[in-house]
Amino acid sequence: MLGAFLMVASLFFLWGFAHSILDVLNKHFQDVLVVSKARSALVQAMVYGGYFLMALPAGMINRRWGYKRGLVTGLALYSLGAMMFIPGALWLEGSFAFFLLCLFVIGCGLTCLETSANPYITVLGKPGGAARRLNLAQSLNGLGWIIGPAIGGWVILGHGSIAIPYAVLGSITMAMAFVFSRIRLPEVGLAEAGKQTKEAMSLRNIPSYTWGIVALFFYVGAQTGINSFFINYVLESFPGLSPTVAANMLAFGGMGLFFLGRLLGTWLLGYIRPSRLMVGFSLLAILCMTLVVAELGLVSVGAICLTYLFESIMFPTIFTMALSEVDTNKASTAGSYLIMSIVGGAITPILMGLIGEGSMAVGFLVPLFCFVIIAVYCLWYAAKIER
Repeated sequence: MLGAFLMVASLFFLWGFAHSILDVLNKHFQDVLVVSKARSALVQAMVYGGYFLMALPAGMINRRWGYKRGLVTGLALYSLGAMMFIPGALWLEGSFAFFLLCLFVIGCGLTCLETSANPYITVLGKPGGAARRLNLAQSLNGLGWIIGPAIGGWVILGHGSIAIPYAVLGSITMAMAFVFSRIRLPEVGLAEAGKQTKEAMSLRNIPSYTWGIVALFFYVGAQTGINSFFINYVLESFPGLSPTVAANMLAFGGMGLFFLGRLLGTWLLGYIRPSRLMVGFSLLAILCMTLVVAELGLVSVGAICLTYLFESIMFPTIFTMALSEVDTNKASTAGSYLIMSIVGGAITPILMGLIGEGSMAVGFLVPLFCFVIIAVYCLWYAAKIER
């Protein structure tokens, strides 16, 4: 079990990197292809839209052929989408639409990876330790979130090369797809493929699960929106800074705190119930977003960085809270619908871009509202489920 955990946990780094480098691409396309904030948010919309469209097929792959096949499929699609950036950069530099297609393919691959890895980690051991296991695995995801903006800021914003980081990513994921196709992983918690419709109907009767989907939708929306316009917000607050410096602030300030928050959260969950810890962190995130909207200069920039610390544990903890009352043999189906909720990341950046076209601070009212919804879910869960 430990070997399987370590192998699957290593994949969490890959999609952390893939997501975080999008925030650099967002600013790159605004500057190079001269697109508006709202249109540049299509970068996130294509990736997260892939989650919505691919989540159920990915769950079907898991149920029919097992979690291992789902992981290999995800790595193969990830590699394909990354390699497509090479002809896009060499011959189709001005084609924003082609780059969006590349990102959509990557998004489909990431969907397969998350639909397989997240529920697999939760059922790979004792149920009581699911939240800690997933937060620990997600710590590697946090490391990917740090490295993505750092490399993207240096290579893409600093040197204008969009193909190099994706060519390297494509090669790594291709090699990992080969490795995972050859190793053996224990298959746990899988139901028969023909039971999907019946399972979906029964899942609707579990309030902690159905409202968990809603909370996860708003969390991913908040996280993606903040990431997408972090650089814009910092540059509007301090016009003298370069985009590369702002990208490094995102990498080592915001994402560094995100990574530390994952480690801290894993430790705290050994002493504090998940919902109670989530209530505290979500309320602190609301406070930080309020300071961001207030445009208080350095205080607001510090607050947006600090938000990453408080949001760090939200995805894995909400995920495990939502699955806490779901039978183990329904985890694959339940995980598919939870992953579909990641489509929230396709909606909020566009909404923030439209609202914040004149002043980016106003756009941050959107993640502020999202954190309020999360706090309400966690308060309800603490009162009703973890009494």
